[in-house]
Amino acid sequence: MAIAKLGVPKWGLSMTEGKLVEWLVDEGAELVEGADVAEVETEKINGVVEAPAAGVLRRRVAVVGQTLPVGALLGVIADASVPDADIDQFIADFEATFVPDEVEEEGSAAETVSAGGRSLRYVLYGEGGDTVVLLHGFGGDLLTWLFVAEPLARGRVVYALDLPGHGGSTKDVGDATLETFAAVLGDFLDALGIEQTHLVGHSLGGAIAVTYASAHPERVRSLVLVASAGLGDEIDGEFVEGFVGAQSRRELKPHLERLFADPDVVTRQLVDDVLRYKRLDGVTDALRKISDTAFPGGRQAVRVDVPDAIPTLVVWGESDRIVPAAHAANAPKHARVELLEEQGHSPHLEASGDVIRLIDDFLAAL
Repeated sequence: MAIAKLGVPKWGLSMTEGKLVEWLVDEGAELVEGADVAEVETEKINGVVEAPAAGVLRRRVAVVGQTLPVGALLGVIADASVPDADIDQFIADFEATFVPDEVEEEGSAAETVSAGGRSLRYVLYGEGGDTVVLLHGFGGDLLTWLFVAEPLARGRVVYALDLPGHGGSTKDVGDATLETFAAVLGDFLDALGIEQTHLVGHSLGGAIAVTYASAHPERVRSLVLVASAGLGDEIDGEFVEGFVGAQSRRELKPHLERLFADPDVVTRQLVDDVLRYKRLDGVTDALRKISDTAFPGGRQAVRVDVPDAIPTLVVWGESDRIVPAAHAANAPKHARVELLEEQGHSPHLEASGDVIRLIDDFLAAL
């Protein structure tokens, strides 16, 4: 095999650098493609860097604690038969010619569209091929897909959307029912001329995706439901109430940590960003209205029925503390169900490589 670079990835539009937190494998380890090799901290969230190819981790170039620009060399992967001198030359050549990638400022690639009288923010990735629309969960925004959107856009068009009440979209949530959110999704598709799409929804976004698909099955090619709401009655009411009511870092952080199996994923910057969003005019009222409508009394108000005719993939973290993974058993018989060990309510952030592979395989088989 050729020598392969293990580099600092670009996660999200605004990422310019990352700090190496930990090497997850030793130098000399045999790697399969997609294996977890290192953990990198960004200003948003910690993520795992995966092996771009199978081979041996011949050299760990970066040291723990080092902050490097996007695209910089973390390590080198090659066959055991490749001479050490070739590895040395590869590193020397890379360091002599490396120029950090130009990274767009956050929001520079974000656009807004007027859909059904509402202003909606979205980001477009990729070109050509099928269309995929990503729908975040309660209290999230389009940046929750930062590890997933670009990889899914290889050969596809991917839209990440801020739902009403969230991110840079209008804070007008109407009556906050699933039907209203589904109608807004339809307005978004109409405004951008999208006739058919694959819908990928996390948590509340999953319930919205199913609601839209039930009303317009001819426009939905498939459903991917990640820790979806709407498939059972239970939900962590303490999280919902705590998230809505939190007004300080101290109050907010423990609730954000409940979204993950590993609470260390939550960085100070992530907490600050969510707190900044929560302090925008209209956000608290919007979140309260959604929670009172969708999750009254700490229960899910509505059960959704996945249409039998629509191919469906259900992905869940077995350690989900917000919506029980047991709800995956309520998926329709035709659905493919994948449970991820040692993952929480946000596997698209904690185990993005696994989620990307599952979605890619699922879509490729359609």
